[in-house]
Amino acid sequence: MLDLFYIGSQIAEHRKKSKLSQTALARKAGISRATIDALENGRSGEMGFSKLTKLLAVLGLELKLQAASSVRPTLDELLKEDRDDQSVDRRR
Repeated sequence: MLDLFYIGSQIAEHRKKSKLSQTALARKAGISRATIDALENGRSGEMGFSKLTKLLAVLGLELKLQAASSVRPTLDELLKEDRDDQSVDRRR
């Protein structure tokens, strides 16, 4: 299950790959830089859906809903997912 700490770390990673400062991302998403800083550094207790989707849209990301599973992924599945993610990043 995704948590806000993980989402924040992914936003930071994609922001840096996109060569955006927190200030630039904040301007594009229409939210404060302090909110982005708190999210990226795990200090955000809660974040509204609207703010989160604005951030994700600017970075070309989206949330994905899927049925919950009690089965944990195998190492092979995680490695394949990582390879797939890296190949998507190279196409940008």
